[in-house]
Amino acid sequence: MYISNLILSRQRERDDLASSIYRKLHKYQLGGEKQFIYTLSQSETSYLEHMLSYEIEHAMKSSDYKRVYQLNELYELL
Repeated sequence: MYISNLILSRQRERDDLASSIYRKLHKYQLGGEKQFIYTLSQSETSYLEHMLSYEIEHAMKSSDYKRVYQLNELYELL
């Protein structure tokens, strides 16, 4: 899944919540992003929304519109 490489891989060693989300991501990897998102707690969802907002803004500043599109798709699922 796209999200693991973008956000969680950087944060999971420093942040328990990111580590928890990362473990869930790999557990539900074959089920797709929708199945993964349905397993998240409210605090995990809020965490991802915050991280995705930051990443979308960074991608916009970098003019990386493909990444903006991919991140925005995931954000909308949340």
